[in-house]
Amino acid sequence: MADATKLALLDNGPIIIEGTFKIYMADGSEVMLEGTKAALCRCGGSSNKPFCDGTHKKIAFTTVVTPSGEVKEGE
Repeated sequence: MADATKLALLDNGPIIIEGTFKIYMADGSEVMLEGTKAALCRCGGSSNKPFCDGTHKKIAFTTVVTPSGEVKEGE
């Protein structure tokens, strides 16, 4: 059995996805990437969407994921 795909929401940062996955854009085209790990933008400011380019640090994006899984933005 293959390992499960994992998603991690980082406080003040991107979503990290690890495992076997495919990413599709809104028009249905598949994003080509190598490897089994990617950082996906959550702040909306990346110039390389859907991937994180570190802009969240420059724009002081803040969000916290609580132990219950609730996302609190702007804290």
